[in-house]
Amino acid sequence: MSSAHPADQPVLVTGATGTQGGAVARAIAASGRPVAALVRDPAAPRAVALAELGIELRKGDLGDPDSLVTAFAGVSALYAITTPFEAGADAEVAQGVAIVDAAGRAAVPWLILASVAAADRAPVPHFRSKARIEAHLRSADVPWTVVAPSYFYENVAVAPGEEPRLALPLDPGTPLHQIALADLGATVAAIIGRREEHLGRRVELAGEAPTPAAMAQALGAVYEQVPLAAIEQRSADLGAMYRFLAGEGYGIDVDAVRRTYPEVTWTTFREWAGARR
Repeated sequence: MSSAHPADQPVLVTGATGTQGGAVARAIAASGRPVAALVRDPAAPRAVALAELGIELRKGDLGDPDSLVTAFAGVSALYAITTPFEAGADAEVAQGVAIVDAAGRAAVPWLILASVAAADRAPVPHFRSKARIEAHLRSADVPWTVVAPSYFYENVAVAPGEEPRLALPLDPGTPLHQIALADLGATVAAIIGRREEHLGRRVELAGEAPTPAAMAQALGAVYEQVPLAAIEQRSADLGAMYRFLAGEGYGIDVDAVRRTYPEVTWTTFREWAGARR
């Protein structure tokens, strides 16, 4: 298998029409590297928007392994995103296995897999599915790195009204490790520029760990701690995630992450909240 990492070949990003993939694709492009995006429909508005940024579009479908092999040819690296939120955890694992196997067939020189922090130890279905994909990746003949972000700032939703509310099933003083999507993208771009030190490594990422009370203050909202049972009734998966976050949590050393990636201009939650108010 080739171990080359030619800079003139694009980094291919799956899921680039989504929020995480889009942030990563834009950050890599901003770093000066050529970028390609795997899309099902090149004529779709979000795909066209990527093309207008100078990002190459490659047609492929995660349900069609042969199309992936064709799309993965001639790339310097592959940033792969899978999701359980469309068809469930088993479908996500199938996506991941298809990506890894196609990367092997296409002799992709480096597969960077997007996972989640604590995937291997949190009893959360959509964490465990990513852990299963990671296990398959480690058994494959593909050079790899796993990028495992924590909670995204962008997951936060404020209920509008005369008195805006931030509602989470967490104690107001519980630190919640988080990262801005733009910072994730910038970190991935930095990792791509430092390939050798990241091969065969799993990197957990967080830029800050604010408490829900501090988050609400930054958002100009009142904090409301909702019962965990209410979340569990609505979604066993999300309930399990918040139960984990309320207890053991991600446990990421934020200072160490920031020291490791000085290239990134890390965004605090307050800065992020101020920019969206």
